[in-house]
Amino acid sequence: MAVTDLTSGQVRRFARPHTAAVLLALAALLALAKPALPEFLTRVPGWAVLPYDVWMQGLFDFIKDDLGLIHVTRTISAGLEWLLDITANLLYGKNRWPYLGPIPWTAVAAVAAVTGYALKGWRMALLAGGTFVWVALVGQWEIAMQTMSVIAVAAPVAALAGLLLGLAAWKFPRFERALMPLLAVFQTLPFFTYLLPAVIFFKVGPTAGCVATVVYAVPPMVLMTALGLKKVSSEVVEAGHMSGSTRWQMLRHVYIPSARTELLVGVNQVIMLSLAMVVLTAFIGMPGLGAKLLSLMNSLKLGRSFEIGVTIVLIAVTLDRCSKAWVVKQPEHFERGTPWWRRNQVLLIGIAAFLGFLIVAQFVQVADHIKRDQDFSIGAEIDGVIRAILSNKAITGITEWLRWFLITWVLIPFRNGLLWLPTASVVLAAAAAGHFVGGRRSALLAGAFFGIVALTGWWDRSIITLYAVISAVVLAALIGLPLGILAARRKKWAEPILLVCDTAQTFPSFVYLIPAIMLFGVNDVSVVFAIFIFATVPLMRYTIEGIRAVPEELLEAADMSGATRRQKLLKVQLPLALPTMAVGFNQAIMFAFFMVIIAAFIGTQDLGQELQKTLAGNQLGKNFVLGMCVALMALSFDHIIMRWSANRRRALGVF
Repeated sequence: MAVTDLTSGQVRRFARPHTAAVLLALAALLALAKPALPEFLTRVPGWAVLPYDVWMQGLFDFIKDDLGLIHVTRTISAGLEWLLDITANLLYGKNRWPYLGPIPWTAVAAVAAVTGYALKGWRMALLAGGTFVWVALVGQWEIAMQTMSVIAVAAPVAALAGLLLGLAAWKFPRFERALMPLLAVFQTLPFFTYLLPAVIFFKVGPTAGCVATVVYAVPPMVLMTALGLKKVSSEVVEAGHMSGSTRWQMLRHVYIPSARTELLVGVNQVIMLSLAMVVLTAFIGMPGLGAKLLSLMNSLKLGRSFEIGVTIVLIAVTLDRCSKAWVVKQPEHFERGTPWWRRNQVLLIGIAAFLGFLIVAQFVQVADHIKRDQDFSIGAEIDGVIRAILSNKAITGITEWLRWFLITWVLIPFRNGLLWLPTASVVLAAAAAGHFVGGRRSALLAGAFFGIVALTGWWDRSIITLYAVISAVVLAALIGLPLGILAARRKKWAEPILLVCDTAQTFPSFVYLIPAIMLFGVNDVSVVFAIFIFATVPLMRYTIEGIRAVPEELLEAADMSGATRRQKLLKVQLPLALPTMAVGFNQAIMFAFFMVIIAAFIGTQDLGQELQKTLAGNQLGKNFVLGMCVALMALSFDHIIMRWSANRRRALGVF
């Protein structure tokens, strides 16, 4: 019986490539026969397009008005507004209760420095304190605190909501099975899809920005909470039961402490996503760094945009490094009888520094706030430098030639080629890729996702979005993979490149538009270049990690067999690293789908541009349908690549 089962399994595996090849050949045949094909095979005719937007708009209106959800959300909005008013008063002096702010910038910088020291010593103290000193000295304190006041509310709310949902998913398997697909969709939806519902249900401004940020930042906390609680060892759980712990005591004193690392990783992700989203909520009237950056980029003041970008990056790096240091820092224990002041020495130093600078600020104006004529902003000078660089004939000659070459010979022909393909060919090609990696179920899934996109009536815009994603990811692979391989084989390169990758991943996505516009202006090359920078990072990182993770025993065996460095790379390291590299490739595609929507700011003709237009009205149904088109394409790639990676790991015996 076992032999029969094995043989039937082998037959199914051998049949997959054959069926996939048939589907791919059929897709190619339809493309070649396009002139003779009926209209419904080249494009879905207008009469067959399903009115998803009308249906979704009707559903949203029913929920909002008939069920009265708008009244519930406005009540929640009032509570959030109260919290936001408190943080706004304390951080930048908004005239609201408790009427205590603003806290002097020197006091905030001092507390940040002490916190950094407590987490990871003097270097972290210099980074944390220096970041806030920079923000104040360049005259960006108020707009930075407008951003931080929303993060101070959104991040804790998102972390708490994610913790509760993660606990429920861990406790109730049915709830987890229902929740996980929704989280997968949320993580692939473009950010514009979060913004319009937030505006309609929670009003324009900081409140809507806070809600959109919370919803956007919750998924990783849910996933990490469920993962961490599942990983608690049975021995630890059994010890808790044997000590007579109640269910609440088991949760508080056994499960949550044991899952501390995963929970804090979730908190780190929540903080970083909160910062990324708060910057992007400038599109719905959220004041702060994002709004200032958007305004400056609209007026092409790239030097001042660069200065704002540096501030955003410094805050992002500081929050990321501090939260990661919190993850690895173990709780400090003291002997019984240790005085309270010694156990809380760092806390007391922080309070003393805060109160000291608070007192100094009452007498020294510069210690309280820095006026416009006192700051050290060099935005105008940077503008001049950028103009001088971009007016250099050698640089402009290179960028203009590169722009002409890419647009004329690469991007536009590729875009037109994809648009020329019949819809049926693209759907069949997606199904073929799905069948190759996962059989009939994956083929149906990938084909259905692209089929739904075709039935929305937004096929051409979706294909233009896909063209930008594929172009950027291919370019990122051509550059990122060789760099990652070289770095992995030379230890002195690996650490600096990983540090650059870690730092680049903390950058809010808006920042990547600045060099793209500076070098190439406003066109398709800028869009692809911005996505390319964003997508290269995970490709390089996962390539380095995958090659470095190859067991030393296998490398020694290859050396003993007389393999050259090149043979060892091609026959041992790369085959074993491919599953990990595939994860990096998948991350690059997900990043690209996210970034292509942001690149709509440059002026594209894809789904991002249409999504941006929906923010000007009440077109919630259309907004959701456009967001689902992006999500379905992203989910198709995600399913195919991750399924292939899992198959490859299984074949290699790596789990």
